[in-house]
Amino acid sequence: EIKKERRIYMEQKKTIPTYEGQLRSHRIVMPQSIYECSGIRIFGRSIKAIAFTTDVAIIRNINADAIMAVYPFTPQPAITEAIMAASDMPVLAGVGGGMTKGARVLNMANDAELRGAFGVIVNAPTDNSIVAILKRYLELPIIVTVASERTDIQGRVKSGADILNVAAGPGTADLVAKIRHRR
Repeated sequence: EIKKERRIYMEQKKTIPTYEGQLRSHRIVMPQSIYECSGIRIFGRSIKAIAFTTDVAIIRNINADAIMAVYPFTPQPAITEAIMAASDMPVLAGVGGGMTKGARVLNMANDAELRGAFGVIVNAPTDNSIVAILKRYLELPIIVTVASERTDIQGRVKSGADILNVAAGPGTADLVAKIRHRR
């Protein structure tokens, strides 16, 4: 019955009135096909299209549903603050886990939560004990980056990972399929 209802819903085409001004007509537009996926709902917001960027010009000129702000430098509250100030959509904030470890990760995550982030992201090398501490102290979803099929996915989830950020370069699609198959 649910499958039938979903099929009927998917077959209905919605016509949405649209306005595009001349100055904002050059935005980066997410592919229309992305809106066919289920996405994820975080704090009541439906998120399907996530832009992986810290570039403020892109953040201000893209129609994504959220921003994934991860960068290869030591996380800093000023950077998180700037990204969140520039964004008119939810921000998933990188808080460390590579070179940045321990209490600093917790401090960055706490700061991101207090600034209004919708989630915090830790890098692949993050120890499961840090993930567990973050889960204990934050209300935000904990997003753990998975970069290899050698990652102990069950250990990540058991320690408190709410969302997996699969980032395995050209092998990402295959790794996502393997993770889904393991469930």
